[in-house]
Amino acid sequence: MTDSPAARLQKLFEGHRLTPTQRRIAHCMVRGAAEVPFLSSVELAELAGVSQPSVTRFAVALGFDGYPALRRHLREVAPAERAAAAAHEDAYNEYQQAVQGEIENLRQLAAVLADPAPVQEAGRLLAASVPLPVLGLRAASSQARGFAYFAAKVHPDVRLLDEGGSMLEDRIDAALYEGATALLCFALPRHPREVVDTLERARRAGLTVVTVADSAFAPVARHSDLLIPAPVGTGLAFDTACAPMLLGRVLLEAMADALPDAQARLEAFDARAAARGLFVE
Repeated sequence: MTDSPAARLQKLFEGHRLTPTQRRIAHCMVRGAAEVPFLSSVELAELAGVSQPSVTRFAVALGFDGYPALRRHLREVAPAERAAAAAHEDAYNEYQQAVQGEIENLRQLAAVLADPAPVQEAGRLLAASVPLPVLGLRAASSQARGFAYFAAKVHPDVRLLDEGGSMLEDRIDAALYEGATALLCFALPRHPREVVDTLERARRAGLTVVTVADSAFAPVARHSDLLIPAPVGTGLAFDTACAPMLLGRVLLEAMADALPDAQARLEAFDARAAARGLFVE
């Protein structure tokens, strides 16, 4: 694991039993890992949508005398290059800053992927599930749809679940009846309550839930068997999701590696596409 700001925060939070409010603060801190050491307790409280005393209690729960001690610790372990980069932030306009934020998100994802075991395990779980339900509602629907589009080229039965409502539970029940053993979920902010409820029901029914979320402290975490975090960008009016999209492609690669006939399926598709003149060369 490389020493990214998010990785250091994740390590700091490990082993602590946090309340829902404290998990909200932790989630917020991971999303803004590079900036957190420079925020006051009031600023962090506003960012997380909690009270300032909640931030203080959170710091104490982590073993510090208070938030100033926590912030001091974070500043002491902050890499020098981050401080140097912060000094030049004003050189970028708001659009460039959004791009720079996504570059940092991709660095955090690279740190997560330094240990390939979770992705490889996820690939095996997804490959073994026939059919394979892929869930993504609202902001995450495009991530789920992109994964399902490519996954269908190598997996025998992919079921895209990108619309909520009363039919969602029926479709998951049908997948279970037909042999599904795992469900892949893309969960991005703002997190719909329906996704949390759906994952809870899916696990109770016996499905193994693999989740791509913006943080290990996202609301879906407690209803996931295997969660791999990929941060989103928050520098624009609407979140950007380059890292979750890339992680989806990484999971596709791992799933294809676990499918013995994946290459044959791809070659067959290419042959059909050529015969139909499907693509402009």
